[in-house]
Order: sequence, then C-alpha cells, then structure tokens
Amino acid sequence: MDVVTGKAIPAVQKTSLVILLAASGSHLLNDLMQFTLPALYPLLKEAYALDYVQIGLLTLAQQMTASILQPAVGLYTDIKPKPYFLAVSMLFALAGMTLIATANSFGLLLVAAMIGGIGSAIFHPEASRVARLASGGKLGFAQSLFQVGGNIGTAIGPLAAAFLILPRGQSAAGWFTLIAISGFIILTAVGRWYAAHLALPMPKAPPRPVREVGDRRKLLLAFAVIGMLLLSKYVYISSLTSYYTFFLIEKFDLSAGTSQLYLFLFLAASAAGTIIGGPVGDRFGRLTVIWCSILGSLPFTLLLPHLDLTGTAIVSIFIGLILSSAFSAIVVYTQELVPGKVGLVAGFVFGFAFGIGAIGAAVLGALADVKGIIFVFNICAFLPALGVLTIFLPKTHKVSQAQPS
Repeated sequence: MDVVTGKAIPAVQKTSLVILLAASGSHLLNDLMQFTLPALYPLLKEAYALDYVQIGLLTLAQQMTASILQPAVGLYTDIKPKPYFLAVSMLFALAGMTLIATANSFGLLLVAAMIGGIGSAIFHPEASRVARLASGGKLGFAQSLFQVGGNIGTAIGPLAAAFLILPRGQSAAGWFTLIAISGFIILTAVGRWYAAHLALPMPKAPPRPVREVGDRRKLLLAFAVIGMLLLSKYVYISSLTSYYTFFLIEKFDLSAGTSQLYLFLFLAASAAGTIIGGPVGDRFGRLTVIWCSILGSLPFTLLLPHLDLTGTAIVSIFIGLILSSAFSAIVVYTQELVPGKVGLVAGFVFGFAFGIGAIGAAVLGALADVKGIIFVFNICAFLPALGVLTIFLPKTHKVSQAQPS
C-alpha cells in the first residue's frame, strides 16, 4: 500500500520511469545552478577581497534560506498539493542566476544566494514527492535516481567553473539562465502529470492507530539520531564543496582551475555512490546502508589531510562513493517513520541537511581564518565517527503505523 496515495502500488510503468528521469534531470539542472555560486568562490574571493568568513556567509545565505523554508513548503503541500510549484522554483532560480551574473557587491551576492535558496526550497520537497509517486514501489531506487541527478549537477559544477566561468569571469554565469528556462519547461510538463495523478479517484486510507507514548519517544530518538547523522555527513561535505579547492591550492600550490577538476572527482564519485545506495537499501535494508556509509567513510576522511596529491585524489573518490550512499536510505527510512507526510519529511531531511551544512560552512570559514584551512580538514576528518549513533535507530516497523506494501 502506498502511504502517499492509499492505493496498491503497481509495477513500474514506462510513464513512471519517464517522470522519474524528468525529476532526476530537473534535479541535475537545479543543483548545477545552485553550485554556480560556490564555483565562483575563488574568483569572488580575489575580486571582492573576501575572507573565509564571508565565503561561509554566502553558503549560509544560500543554504539556510532553503533549510528554513523546505519543511514549511513540504507541510503546506502535504495538505494542499501544488503541482506547478515545481515550475515556479525555476523562476526563482532564473532570478538568482541573473543576479549572480550581474552583482557588483558582496551584499548583492548575498541576495542572489538567498533567492537561489528559495527556489531550491520549493523544488526539493515537491520533486521528492513526485519521485515517490512515480516509484512503482521501488522507493530506494526512485529516491536514488532522483538524488543522483542532483549529484551529477553538482559534479558538473566544477567543470563548468574550470572551463566556462573562471576563464570568462562572473558574467559568464548569465549563460546558466538558459538552464533555468529549460528546467521551467521540463517541470511544467511534470506538473501536468502530477496534476493528472491528483485528479484520479483515491480510495480512502484506513485510519491509523494513535501512537503510544513509547512509540513517540522512539520516533523522537530516531529523529535526533538522524539529525546527528546528517550533521556528520553534510558538515563534512560542506567542508569539501566550499573549501576543498582552497585546501588544494594552499597545500599543493594548484591553480584555481586545476583544483576544480579535483573537486569534480569527489563530486562525480558522490553521484555514483548515490545511485548505488538506493537499490542496495531496497535489497538489504536502509539501516545497513546508513551504517556502512557514514561510519565506513571514517578511515578515508582521517587519511585525506596527510597524503600527497595523488593519494588525496584517490581517497576523495572513496569518500564520495561511500559517504553519499547514505542519503537516499535516510530519506526513505525517515518517510517510513512518518507515513503520509512525504513532503514534510523530505522538507525536513533536505532542509536540515542544507541548514547544518550552511552553518558548518560558516563556522569552518571562521575557523580557517584563525587556524588555517589545513587545520580545518584535520578536524572535519573525525565527523563520520558520529555514524556509530546508527545503533540507536529503531526498525521502522516498531514506530511506524504504515500499511505493508
């Protein structure tokens, strides 16, 4: 039984796969645009004489906006579905990209970051809901396919920076407005499918029993642990996406363009890990994937700050592959904890991940100004040790009142 629609889940149909690919493709476009600002950091740091704190504030402005709004958007659309919110998200992305390309001060860059964050806040909960609706019951696969689009978009970001933006300057970001327009067209079509899906008659879902006090406590504990796991994963990832290029430049004297290529290796590996994590979770269980992903990356994160350039590149690939596999499992696991609240849960997970990553970026930037970027990477290496908290996550059937598939 699908906890979203109350209907029996059919096998994956061709139309559903098309929608999944469209959701994944639009996620690629969204996250590629979201990464444009971080890709500009080396250029902006020099052009506007920014320090690491200001770099962190740009990340904070972009991701905290998304973090705060996503759960609210998810809750609202759980109650009143809005199929065309997806297309609206690309209008905000379009405005944000235009401002990034034309901003001439740090203040305007902050505004551009916030506008882009609003678009991301609208996009993620609704797109995650569409992926679940189109899953045909293969929830882990659908979430991974949706998520890998975003990872690929983020991975392409450093290549766009190295070959398009950095050589041509800040104004080259204006070309990315074409991506926003393409996303608007795709998501208008997805919204049409979503609206048609909502128009279908839905059988009335059976009432769920009231949760016992013990179940509520288990649920609160589970959410607290999920929060700590997301903290360990996304603060570490934020250290790489925001400061890895600076780490490589400082330690190995690389150029800004070359450092972006090494960042691409990490992000490409993250994309591959994401697509692996969902199907493995469908087969062996979400908790198994979460255990292996976060705690399993610890030996590699501890090694990374102490290797030569080749070793650093190789270890970063392993970190990307292992650490990224957890996210789809965390999203689906959390949705199973709170059945029927797909938008709210997706908004919470994406929003908390973005928010904690943004706060982490700001704190790490301040620390880098005082202690240096290499010191920051040595400290962040211990974050995946929090993966041991997975032991406190209950089996979902112990706290969930979801009907069996």
